[in-house]
Amino acid sequence: MKSFDIKVKIHFGEKSLDRLAQLTYNRVLVIADPFVVSSGLIHHIDRRLQKAELEYKIFSDVVPDPPLEKITLGVVEVIEYKPECIIAVGGGSAIDSAKAIRSVAEKSGKLENKIDLIAIPTTSGTGSEVTSFAVVTDTENKTKIPLVSDEMLPQEAILDADLVTSVPPNITADTGMDVFTHALESYVSTESNEFTAALAEKAIEFVGAFLLRSYLDSNDYHARSKMHCASCLAGLAFNASNLGLNHGMAHQLGAFFHIPHGRANALLLPYIIEYNSNIDKRSRSQDNYPKQVKKFVTVARMLGLQNFNTITTISALVSWIRFMMVEMDMPHSISEIGCCTEQEYFAAIPDMAQAALEDSTTITNPRKPTKQDIEELYTKIW
Repeated sequence: MKSFDIKVKIHFGEKSLDRLAQLTYNRVLVIADPFVVSSGLIHHIDRRLQKAELEYKIFSDVVPDPPLEKITLGVVEVIEYKPECIIAVGGGSAIDSAKAIRSVAEKSGKLENKIDLIAIPTTSGTGSEVTSFAVVTDTENKTKIPLVSDEMLPQEAILDADLVTSVPPNITADTGMDVFTHALESYVSTESNEFTAALAEKAIEFVGAFLLRSYLDSNDYHARSKMHCASCLAGLAFNASNLGLNHGMAHQLGAFFHIPHGRANALLLPYIIEYNSNIDKRSRSQDNYPKQVKKFVTVARMLGLQNFNTITTISALVSWIRFMMVEMDMPHSISEIGCCTEQEYFAAIPDMAQAALEDSTTITNPRKPTKQDIEELYTKIW
């Protein structure tokens, strides 16, 4: 028997941030990334909390790829301030930080009551506002630690496009490709089902129609709003189905070389599709294909890429991803990013491959990889 549920109440559409003015907590801790504070986006939160006449405090010691030491600082803040609710405002790092901070603080035994969590994303990418996942970084050992528990789930999520219209083009590109990777990996996951597939399909449809529009015009409110919804839909999908090898490998690129997560996903995705389908430009037609190949063909058809046969359709899907990366001025290789030397990168491949093999997201990949397979894939993206 399988089951599917959505435990997070989602507020979306125009003026959805007004939900904050309806809160009745006595004390709230706002966990926001520094950009939210310095850019003035925090004022969207401030004025509504003030309208609700709530006591609140802002904690903004948040960094990308949240390290354990920053989580510890947040836990200390929660234990001292004792909020009834945490409001997380920012990208995936801020929301993941808030999830981890709340979880550790509640397990410390130093709080009398459970703490509610409201997640407000300011980027359209991670879907963290509706997932039971949080990823933190052990900087000393250069590893990313996926935390997975229903306790991580926020009680509420607020999707307001007013918070994403100022996102710069490069972040729009990275986060948008992250959405696409979430949806695609969920769709072909070994744990995919009818409900997660429906969510993933809608997310893919929105990305195909609205990602490039969002990148080209930050004032295209309709496109920004649809991408915000796509991110959430993909999050709901992979929260129930898990992901795959693409994320297992991308996590290591972030942990070892601090490559932005969405960018790492985009770099890997064309090669992972070819690997999972076992199809490239040299392949010949077969009578039967694995389930994931048929799903890749469905995705291509949804994007208007239906081609001559299965092989050319898979090639068209791979080409579409590379086209999107070109149009959004994204790097196509690790060497192009310039985050490390060739010697440093290739020296890290064995350790990254082993960590990717053991990553919890790799478990549901439709094709079971070996360490050698992963090493070869890492080599291809140099």
